Amino acid sequence: MGTINASRREVIGLVGAAAVGLAWTDASGAGGQKSRPKKAVMFGMLPSNRSVEDRFKIARDAGFEGVEAPPITDLAECERMRRAADSAGVRIHSVIYGGWGAPLSSADPEVIQRGLASVEAGLRGAAAMGADGLLLVPGIVNGSTRYVDAYKRTQANVRKLIPAAAKHKVAILIENVWNNFLLSPLEFARYVDEFKSPWVQAYFDCGNVVAFGWPEDWIRTLGPRIRKIHLKDFRGGPGLGSKGDFVGLREGSVNWPEVRRALEEVSFSGYMTPEQGGGDEAYLRDVSARMDKILAGE
Repeated sequence: MGTINASRREVIGLVGAAAVGLAWTDASGAGGQKSRPKKAVMFGMLPSNRSVEDRFKIARDAGFEGVEAPPITDLAECERMRRAADSAGVRIHSVIYGGWGAPLSSADPEVIQRGLASVEAGLRGAAAMGADGLLLVPGIVNGSTRYVDAYKRTQANVRKLIPAAAKHKVAILIENVWNNFLLSPLEFARYVDEFKSPWVQAYFDCGNVVAFGWPEDWIRTLGPRIRKIHLKDFRGGPGLGSKGDFVGLREGSVNWPEVRRALEEVSFSGYMTPEQGGGDEAYLRDVSARMDKILAGE
C-alpha cells in the first residue's frame, strides 16, 4: 500500500482518535455541549429523472448539507459527482458500500480476495468523491457461517484494509444491520475497539435495532465511536422481530426526543442520513422537515 506520510498535526489527531476509540466504557453524560448534527440525504432518494447536477441542487434546496453516494469505482464518474456536489454547495460525506463486504466472513480465500479488492476500490472511489467514510457490513452469520467464525474472519480481513483506509483518508464504518451479527451495543463497541484504529469506527442505524433494543441505549454505549448515523423508524419493539414495519420518520416506535438527548450526551456532530425510498422535491422537503423536528428534540 506504500508508506503514509503524515504531518505532526495529523499524527497527533490520529493518536487522539485512537485513544477515544479504545475507551469503550458507557458514554452517558460524557457530552455537555449541545451538538449540531448535519443533515444529509442518500443520492438514491433524489429524483432519478434529473441530471446528476440537478439532483445535488435539489438536495441543497431541500435543506440538506450532505449527500451519501452509492459505490462508484470509475474515477471519472467520481470526479463528476464531486464537481456537481461542490457546485451545489453540498458535500458527499459517505459511500453506502453496504453488504458488498459480506465475502469478508467467507472461508474461501478466493472469495475473500475478491471482497478485499472490491472494498479497496470502494475506498478509492469514496476518496475521489471527497467522502471521509465508507459504510461496510463486514459479514453475515447464517447456517453455514458460525458466529465466532464471522467475528474472527471479518476482523482479520478488515484489518487488511486499514492501510488502504489510511492512505485514502476514508474511514471504514461498520454498520449494524439484520445480518445476525453484532447483536448488542457492548459487542459492537468491543468489535470496533479491538481494531485499535481510528480508521475503523461505527455507522449507527437507529431503525435497525428497534426490533430488539433501544437506539438511545446503543448511542450512549457506542458514544464517540459513532461517526455517522442512518435515520430510520420502525413500528414494533423487542420481541417482534420482522413482524414490525419500517415506516416514515417520527411515525414508528423510536423515541426521537430521547435519541436526541443521547446524541447530545455523546456530543455527536456528524452527518445524519435518512435511509428511505426516493421521491420528488416536495417529498424531500418533508423528510428534511421531519429531521428538523428530530434535531429540535420533538
